[in-house]
Amino acid sequence: MHLKKYSRDAPYSYAFGVFPTLELLRYQLKYVEEVRLHSAGARNEGVEKIAALCGGARIPLVRDDKLVERLSPKANTYAIGVFKKYRPALDPHANHVVLVNPGDMGNLGTVLRTLVGFGISDLALVKPAADIFDPRVIRASMGALFQVNFAYYDNFNDYHLAFGHHVYPFMTDGAVSIHEADFAEPFALVFGGESSGLPPGYHAVGTSITIPHRPAIDSLNLSVAIGIGVYAATQGTLNTER
Repeated sequence: MHLKKYSRDAPYSYAFGVFPTLELLRYQLKYVEEVRLHSAGARNEGVEKIAALCGGARIPLVRDDKLVERLSPKANTYAIGVFKKYRPALDPHANHVVLVNPGDMGNLGTVLRTLVGFGISDLALVKPAADIFDPRVIRASMGALFQVNFAYYDNFNDYHLAFGHHVYPFMTDGAVSIHEADFAEPFALVFGGESSGLPPGYHAVGTSITIPHRPAIDSLNLSVAIGIGVYAATQGTLNTER
């Protein structure tokens, strides 16, 4: 397989690093094409686990220092998981998080890891939105992407029409404080992009929620706000077993 630098239009993507590659093999094995290894990680315990998983599934395992160094933006990358892009469907009965126009790759990866940590496995993205298969997203998520169902929508109305969830838009001037919110399931927690948040029209969609903070800042970072919101919405039902 001739591998090139990642492109959004390519039919495949990469999991850079030992742990993200292990998560890929554990949760999305059927989409894995091959794994490339760097000789510097020969004694790494995680690399040994990768080799065992690849051997059991008959996935090609290739040692190729030059390719790993060429593709990866970091010098300490010992493994690259190569996989076909796939299209999971959202679970209509599960709780959802909806991101409207997220643009930052690192934030999106952090959000994915946070969702998995609090038992949310379904994410809707309203376009324009960051590419969830970008290796920067996957690395920032530490492979949590591979445990999440996701789907892109052209606009929020398309998502809203598809699911009858209780909608909670998070806004700096939300009608209800998060301390007083009662989240009915199945819920959809809606967050705007990093630069502007949600427009005022979202006040008319469901129950808008605000996270109170000191006036020294105008808003919280998106991934921080999502962490607080997801924790508040799931604290009564959170299952910490993996």
